[in-house]
Amino acid sequence: MKKPTLTEQLLLICVLIVSIVIISLGIVLPKTLLPIYEENLYNYLRQSLLLLDNPSNISNKINSEIAYIYLTNNNSFILSDNAASIIDLQDIDVVLKEITDNYGSFIYNKKKYYYVLEEVGNLKKIAITGNNYISKMKAEILKIILIVVGITFIIISLLILIWSNNLVNRIKKLKDKIDNINNDDYNHKGIYDYDDELYTLEVAIENMHIYLKEQEEYKNQMYQNISHDFKTPITVMKSYIEASEDGIETKDKVLEICKEQLKKLEMKVHSLLYLNKLNYFQEKKDNLNEKCDVSKVIIASIEKFNPSRPDVEFVLDIDKKNVLFRGSEEMWEAIIDNILGNFMRYAKTKVKITIKNNKIILYNDGPNVDENVLTNIFTPYEKGVKGVFGLGLSIVKKTLIFLNYDINIENEKKGVKFIIS
Repeated sequence: MKKPTLTEQLLLICVLIVSIVIISLGIVLPKTLLPIYEENLYNYLRQSLLLLDNPSNISNKINSEIAYIYLTNNNSFILSDNAASIIDLQDIDVVLKEITDNYGSFIYNKKKYYYVLEEVGNLKKIAITGNNYISKMKAEILKIILIVVGITFIIISLLILIWSNNLVNRIKKLKDKIDNINNDDYNHKGIYDYDDELYTLEVAIENMHIYLKEQEEYKNQMYQNISHDFKTPITVMKSYIEASEDGIETKDKVLEICKEQLKKLEMKVHSLLYLNKLNYFQEKKDNLNEKCDVSKVIIASIEKFNPSRPDVEFVLDIDKKNVLFRGSEEMWEAIIDNILGNFMRYAKTKVKITIKNNKIILYNDGPNVDENVLTNIFTPYEKGVKGVFGLGLSIVKKTLIFLNYDINIENEKKGVKFIIS
């Protein structure tokens, strides 16, 4: 079964609303307007009695739906010619007994009658009619209601058709934008004729297109950087091996260089694997429940890096009561190793690490970070004073964000300070 379109759904809602309005008016209005109908009828009967100036003209048909009666003091009466079609003449005495006030109504033989009584000297003039007048007025009002509601329904339907057609066209354009969100040849610029929810959605789609485009460019740049990053050690090893074959370099020298470059390759592979694992951690979020003694990780990292820079002094100022931080040992090892690995490239003679007041402060006495670089230092392969930073600091930032920590870098008078809080 075909599902109704948006326009058909709106029209169906409109039909339901109109139907409810008609039914409600049909039930409420007759009861509400009944006193007004009756008052109009009494006035009408009074006006018709003014035409009866004497009993001689009672036989003339003043109004075919109104019976006229003249009563005398001796209880004799004169009836209009049409009286028999309105009231039962056999029970005229019973009917006359119901007429007790100047005006009113009564029910006789399951029919409702309305009357008006006027006394003129010794005579009483009576105008009496059935419920036909009220029924006609009700029918007339209902007819007017149906006409008004019908016209209103047509106008609303036309407005809904125009509005829904415009809405459907805008939705189709948005769908077209979504289908072409990765197509750079497609014109993604919006036409902002409205300031509504669809406008907000259109802006969101455009922002998504820009974001995806930036991510695609970022990904391509990353691939190029990683490719270059892996190619460089391989090129170095290849050139030394060729030099050894030509007798330019000794085998021991070549072996030493190859070990060094293979170690670099291993670290790069380890970084890429860790980034992939970190994405898995972000989905699971299990590591947020773990606690790690960061002081042990720092000591292990120093032992790892100290042999490569024996000229650098490591100074520790650690509050033993304040060494537990959120995250696994593997995560903190990645954070500390990458920061100290960076320090080993820039430190002159000193590295100081402080843990106090739920903060980890890592300082090295190397050169200040250029202000232009400082804002993008955690971006992968951002250029620094001594080449590019690679993936290391990017891993640090991404891991700390996952663990709900922040990291800031400040230039000191002599050196640079990393603050984790």
